[in-house]
Amino acid sequence: TDMSNKTITFITGNAKKLEEVIQILGNSLPITSMRLDLPELQGEPYDISVEKCRLAAKQVNGPVLVEDTCLCFNALKGLPGPYIKWFLEKLAPEGLYEMLSAYNDKTGYAICNFAYSEGPDCEPIVFEGRTNGTIVPPRGPRNFGWDPVFQPETFEQTYAEMDSALKNTISHRHRSLEKLKAHLFANGYGPS
Repeated sequence: TDMSNKTITFITGNAKKLEEVIQILGNSLPITSMRLDLPELQGEPYDISVEKCRLAAKQVNGPVLVEDTCLCFNALKGLPGPYIKWFLEKLAPEGLYEMLSAYNDKTGYAICNFAYSEGPDCEPIVFEGRTNGTIVPPRGPRNFGWDPVFQPETFEQTYAEMDSALKNTISHRHRSLEKLKAHLFANGYGPS
């Protein structure tokens, strides 16, 4: 089916996120944003993304895109994971690092899941982007969540210290969006 005339609704209340998504996917995709109050689901990252996308597709009654970000600590078997937002809110970046004080293993990974559904009767598809790294004492500006404590593998800088152009080439979000982009272009979206 030709999807190119159908607008994809990205579920977010965050204008900066929409901007970033359009930047990476390119202006050729018809993307709009909408704020929806979806329930805070619990479980494994993949399952949360699928369920959230399913609920959004029902409400929008058309093609939707939802995003979930996780920060996972290997010593804690993947926690805080999808609950990172709450941990960050209560503990600040310092507290995230301090959570690992009892463990030698400070490694972790960032996951970004973009889940896409063509509509209420379609099974959502999840595109996972993952970046491995180490949890370090916070360095760099504080304007982007947990970025000050995450130092990606093979780099000397935290996400927060990096130039955004560099971060965008290695970030979990970028990796997820590249997979999504390939899928959408292969399915009739994008430049015709």
